[in-house]
Amino acid sequence: MSTRKKRSIFDIIDEYFERLDEWAERFGEVMIERPSWNQRASTIEPLRDILITPNEVIVTADLPYAEESKVQVKPLDEDSLEIIAKMRRKVRFADFGITHHAGEFQTFRCQTRIPVPVDMRKMEVHIKKGILEIHLPRKGRYRIPIE
Repeated sequence: MSTRKKRSIFDIIDEYFERLDEWAERFGEVMIERPSWNQRASTIEPLRDILITPNEVIVTADLPYAEESKVQVKPLDEDSLEIIAKMRRKVRFADFGITHHAGEFQTFRCQTRIPVPVDMRKMEVHIKKGILEIHLPRKGRYRIPIE
């Protein structure tokens, strides 16, 4: 005869609020607008896009002025990537026609969350003319037999 300890209502409520906090934090990262630069670190966030196909996920990032040999793509965990690229020359706010801010940027840096399960070990990275392409094969592909 096995004995199972019943969870108290307080444990269930605590667990519920922990999950709610995690969800709110993720939602806030996506929905709350924030600057796409960090003046202290001299970094700017590149434009990027995620394309989800049945077989793979393709992440593209626009890295103008990036030194192709100094582009780093690191998996942070099973569902997010970090892209860091050193620029050939510094870029200032004035280059974009922005006069009410001052500062220079010398590095691209961004973190991207992948919305579907992928195999990070089989990641393929290509860069050509300032466009970075990351190909990630999707996990969990299986066929359902039809009888």
